[in-house]
Amino acid sequence: MERRPPWSDRRRRTLLVLAIGSVAGGLGALALPDQFGLTAAAIGALSAFLFVAAAVVFVVVPGPGTAGTLARTAPLAGAVLVVAVLLLFSTSAELRRLWSLTAVAAAGWTAYAVWQTRRHEG
Repeated sequence: MERRPPWSDRRRRTLLVLAIGSVAGGLGALALPDQFGLTAAAIGALSAFLFVAAAVVFVVVPGPGTAGTLARTAPLAGAVLVVAVLLLFSTSAELRRLWSLTAVAAAGWTAYAVWQTRRHEG
């Protein structure tokens, strides 16, 4: 079996901070009054989601260069582009500009990822 390099301190700190944010948000949701508790719950849920996403990325992409590896992953870029375009088509006029910019950025990312993939294959 292939031996993976140990996780860096940065990865461990990131997961630790996100775990603490999840727990603090959950406890804040229980202990704080209405509007503050709701905000704490949202922050805790976001931290928990980011914790799971970061853990998956850290397991899938071992070692240094995670950002570069993700930037060159064409399927991920394409999925982001599809979601951005779907949100652009389904949103109201107030948010259309935001999702248009997001879709353009995702299209650029997708083009870069495909270009990098093709460049390294041949």
